[in-house]
Amino acid sequence: MSRFATPHGSPFASLILLGVSLFGLTACQPTGNSTGGKSAQAKAGHLRIAVIPKGTSHQFWLSVWAGAEAAAKEVGDVEILWKGPETEADTAGQIAVVKNFITSQVDGICLAPNHSQALIDVVAEANAENIPVVIYDSGLGAGASYVSYVATDNYRGGQLAGERMAEVLGHKGKVILLRYKEGSESTEQRERGFLEALAKEPDIEVISSDQYAGTSTQEAMEKATQLLNKYRDQANGIFAVCEPNCNGTLEALVQTGLSGKVKFVAFDPSDRLIAGLEDGSVSGILLQDPFEMGRQSVLAVVKHIRGEATDKVINTGEYVATKENQTTPPFDRLLRPESAAQGQSH
Repeated sequence: MSRFATPHGSPFASLILLGVSLFGLTACQPTGNSTGGKSAQAKAGHLRIAVIPKGTSHQFWLSVWAGAEAAAKEVGDVEILWKGPETEADTAGQIAVVKNFITSQVDGICLAPNHSQALIDVVAEANAENIPVVIYDSGLGAGASYVSYVATDNYRGGQLAGERMAEVLGHKGKVILLRYKEGSESTEQRERGFLEALAKEPDIEVISSDQYAGTSTQEAMEKATQLLNKYRDQANGIFAVCEPNCNGTLEALVQTGLSGKVKFVAFDPSDRLIAGLEDGSVSGILLQDPFEMGRQSVLAVVKHIRGEATDKVINTGEYVATKENQTTPPFDRLLRPESAAQGQSH
């Protein structure tokens, strides 16, 4: 049983019904365990679990939702309450969502904080109400307790992106890093991993690494266009660190006439980016497993409520898709959730 609480009448339910599977362990470690479920009755009976994404506008979060629903079905007698801000820039909106779920006394919360510091106080409020919290996708700073951290190793993902960039450039050239936004712990880890991987390449120079694209495709396209025009005669490669940034960067490459000329490594897939693997405009896509992220987050909080042991850190994996491997497991499943859905079972 599930109740879908999404803004603006989102069409997410169709994806959930398909049970989609798609494709960040970070330096942030859990600060301790939450204090557990509210009553013995809650441990044994029907559970209401709030699953809160950073935003609800991108494919990645749809797959998290699908994984959460799969976990609810798997363990039984669990209701998923899915709600988040429409955009990942709306930190105040996300805080309000968490507060509302605390007020309604849900049995557990799974939260992807869109700012590593700004969500600390509201998680501490959940602690005070004895509502256990699992943090997923992106880390939370010190100051509040949570049961488990469920995520991609985002630092390693950034390293893999840097290694892929070095490979496609023949280990020489000049590169642009397009950042996401300040305070987003997952993407900051990717950025750090990427830069540290390229620091090991003596013949690769990072010519821009301090520019932020923002949280929308349009913002990213404008910033990437500015950078590509500025470094038109220098840049050999560019890396963007999340789906909206990547979609905007690819459009900027097309509009500046540099598509296929400047090597592009992306993080998280979209239909346009997948097509780019085929036509050569994208040299690699770093993949996560958001379906498993949602699934493992719900499983962890339910285990905790029911008195079972949980792992402090749960890594859901990181992968590099290329034109050559995109049709082989697990890349086919992680790149193309719609086609993989028919065979998905958990």
